[in-house]
Amino acid sequence: MSNLYRSALSARIAKLPADLGPAEDGVDEETDSLGSLPGSGMGPPAMQVSHFHPHYFGLSFAIEGLPYTAFQVALPGRNLDSRVYYTPPGEAQKGASQTVMILQHGAGYSGLSFACMAKEITDLSRGECGVLAIDARRHGRTASTSETPDEDLSIGVLVDDFVDVIQTIYGDIEGSPTLILVGHSMGGSIVTRACPKLLDKKYKIGGVAVLDVVEGSAIEALPHMNNLLNARPDGFDSVEEAVEWHVTTKAIRNPTSARISIPNIVKPSESSSLNVPPFVWRTTLRSTAPYWESWFLGLSSSFLSVRTARLLVLAGTDRLDKELMIGQMQGKFQMIVVPGTGHMLHEDDPTRLAEIMVDFWRRNERLVVGIKKVGEK
Repeated sequence: MSNLYRSALSARIAKLPADLGPAEDGVDEETDSLGSLPGSGMGPPAMQVSHFHPHYFGLSFAIEGLPYTAFQVALPGRNLDSRVYYTPPGEAQKGASQTVMILQHGAGYSGLSFACMAKEITDLSRGECGVLAIDARRHGRTASTSETPDEDLSIGVLVDDFVDVIQTIYGDIEGSPTLILVGHSMGGSIVTRACPKLLDKKYKIGGVAVLDVVEGSAIEALPHMNNLLNARPDGFDSVEEAVEWHVTTKAIRNPTSARISIPNIVKPSESSSLNVPPFVWRTTLRSTAPYWESWFLGLSSSFLSVRTARLLVLAGTDRLDKELMIGQMQGKFQMIVVPGTGHMLHEDDPTRLAEIMVDFWRRNERLVVGIKKVGEK
């Protein structure tokens, strides 16, 4: 790590909330070891790769300048050591409060799936808007501190984890920044249900954004999930192969983002069996099946009832369920479709998603008092 980067990192750490746990010097050597992204514009168009080449996918290919610091946040009451990736907000303009976007990933992924989008948000807002991405329970680098780890991933548990992370980091509610809650897929359900709890605790919520999840479509897809999971490999011979698989199958269409996010969702296998690949998934999606229904049932009504601005971003013209269709006709939320992306739309086109999120922030956070926010009743 260069002296210049150390100095910049120290300056960011000095701006962190006082009750956030001690910062790491840089990031994990195993898979979070990132250098600097080459400027802005991290996709798409993605590189068209016809075969694997370590120059494109290898971890040795430096990625520098990601504007976050990785931290572990202790949640003793929940027997959890939660990983977060934090970019503190810069100085707010006169008369405005600081704003931080809180990002929650989808099932099987981690906070690093937002890495490229976070950099674009920082660039587009000129550092004014902060970003905090959280690894959920049993995901990424969040770890249980209990001798008998709690495997429960029901929506109530995930929401309470999310709220507890925010309360631990922003213990001073009056002095805390305005929060914009952003969730992808499963994460969309978490932030939507967490919003009323945070509002009841008097946190300032500037809006809720849900990325590529609709209750009706999600519930209809559940019976077919096992067939989809059967098409996934049980593991990989290397981290590079895991990155390659995601890009070549178009699970993630942006190689730059894939080689940042994918190393955090696989881990070395602990099995000595020759039948088990050297690298396996950190979160086995099949093991989360008992909780799928709890994640999505009631999502539409929860989303429409939150007392703040609402944004739904979809990768395609997903069919809205009846409740959302009526809500859209009544102007209860803003909806944007991002063509040319898949389910991981924030990785496929981080620049466009950042533009959408920064615009959402600007249109709502900076409105004159008394004017309704986008999607607000």
